[in-house]
Amino acid sequence: MLYMDSGRNFITVQTTVNVSLETAWDAWTRPDAIIHWNFASDEWHAPSARNDLRNGGAFSWRMEAKDGSMGFDFSGVYDQVVLHTSIGITLDDGRKVTLEFSSNGSETTLVEIFEAETENPLELQQLGWQAILNNYKKYVEAR
Repeated sequence: MLYMDSGRNFITVQTTVNVSLETAWDAWTRPDAIIHWNFASDEWHAPSARNDLRNGGAFSWRMEAKDGSMGFDFSGVYDQVVLHTSIGITLDDGRKVTLEFSSNGSETTLVEIFEAETENPLELQQLGWQAILNNYKKYVEAR
């Protein structure tokens, strides 16, 4: 889903995982879990993750091509963290990201809304972020 706010484009991606809210939250926030799912394709990996999950805390999740041809740090600051409910982020480039967790018994839905960047087509960004969520789902449900 794509929408605009004050001339900025925001994209929504989501997934529902067949695990408890606590398990879903832990898999999203623990560095030792993040490294297993935070990449969009099998040609990439996440060799490291640092996460200071608190209001004002910083995070940096490394993403690299397995062949070493490129890589980058996905990083920013937590604006608001509400345990097992939501996370608000400002990325290092100033873009905003919001994550909402909701539980329905043994299932948890994660909705992620992110401000699009201007270098890549919106559809490509949506596909990439959704692919990462799909990896997250695969990882968390296999645990």
